[in-house]
Amino acid sequence: MLYRAALYLIGFGLSVAGGINIIAYLNLLPMGYSYSYYFMYIGRRPECYLLLVGLILIWISVYGFNPKE
Repeated sequence: MLYRAALYLIGFGLSVAGGINIIAYLNLLPMGYSYSYYFMYIGRRPECYLLLVGLILIWISVYGFNPKE
């Protein structure tokens, strides 16, 4: 149970960090960049993958394996 809580908190922190970076990069759009460039740009930035990794960790902690089954 403690491992699941720790995994959930780590996943939450990573997803917040990644989400903040993705939102911060939205400032490229008012500067004249297109949506396609924006999505290509965030696809190449490693810190934007933190959102995906965090969501996966949260999913594993909530719906993951149960050793008692």
